Amino acid sequence: MKRLCVRHLGPLEHGEVQFGDLTVLVGPQATGKSLFLQLAKLLVDMVAIRQELRRFNIRWGNEAQDLFEVYFGEGMSALYSKDKTEVELDDKPVDWGHMLQTRGRLPKSRAPKMFYIPAQRVITIRDGLTRPFTDYRAGDPFVVREFSEILHQLVQTEFGGREELFPVKGRLKQQYRDLIEKHVFRGLKLQVDTERFQRRVVLQIPDKSVLPFLAWSSGQREFVPLLLGLYWLLPPAKVPRRGALEWVVIEEPEMGLHPNAVSVVILLILELLQRGYRVCVSTHSTHVLDIVWALGVFQRYQSTEADVRALFNLPASMSSWAREILAKQFAVFYFQPDGHVRDISALDPGAPDMAEAGWGGLTELSANVSEIVGRVVARSAGNGAW
Repeated sequence: MKRLCVRHLGPLEHGEVQFGDLTVLVGPQATGKSLFLQLAKLLVDMVAIRQELRRFNIRWGNEAQDLFEVYFGEGMSALYSKDKTEVELDDKPVDWGHMLQTRGRLPKSRAPKMFYIPAQRVITIRDGLTRPFTDYRAGDPFVVREFSEILHQLVQTEFGGREELFPVKGRLKQQYRDLIEKHVFRGLKLQVDTERFQRRVVLQIPDKSVLPFLAWSSGQREFVPLLLGLYWLLPPAKVPRRGALEWVVIEEPEMGLHPNAVSVVILLILELLQRGYRVCVSTHSTHVLDIVWALGVFQRYQSTEADVRALFNLPASMSSWAREILAKQFAVFYFQPDGHVRDISALDPGAPDMAEAGWGGLTELSANVSEIVGRVVARSAGNGAW
């Protein structure tokens, strides 16, 4: 998948994205970012998705609206227009008739190529208990149900004989574990205990009692499903990636987190790039774009790996990692309120195009505040108040 173009689908009038190694989507709520990313997942993994739905005995009819209702969620069929909606993948129109195949033999079994970490990830852990696919209503989005099922397998099976979930030697680089401990868990340990014969995720106070899920900070509740998803993507074995996975989508990785913790998440996203994944992120955080902008400037001005390490305060042992990050391609797209998508990858603060200069509206408020404060200070100085 190099290019995806969508016309007349829900809020999207015309959205075209050329994917980089890291592709960042920005824009206000309800402008189609999640819809676009879920559509990309549907196109990349349609065979695997059909097989998963059939495994749980879920069927749909012969219209695209039926598929949308099953995959995107209840009420989402209204987004599709049989007469107007057009989707092109790598310049080829999508054959919805083939996509809608529900009867007869399915193509040969195919493992998913895209791992999707949804914005609603906090609901995948309820009272500390992971939730399987079947724990959701039929009208809930597929990407939420699939992600939840994978976390359930990870905690109940892959970590089945282990009590500790963080820190765990061999899971993530030591530098990342130190930063996560410092900025997210702050001395607490993520563990599994058993309640009523079910494995429950808790935070352990050293030498004291456990903190149940609802006693955690909001940032910790948001971060733990993300951390478990990263465990799935970054296996402890010497292989860099999990199975056939090539793509990763992470929606709003900054949710609930302090900027220092957001920096740690960005480091983990860059680790995914270094492992060979291609990553798509949707965000409302200027902090995320600060890093992407800095890396783009480093590339244009032939920076060195030392500058990348300085950006994150990383040791010299990660020099090779930093060089590889400098070789990656970064792309940023602005999903506008009018339904059109613009390429703002340069992120030039001095660009005459306000969509690019304002980073898709993310810096408009701070720029406006600075301008007004500047006028007030100048006016006060002119009145002799200073």
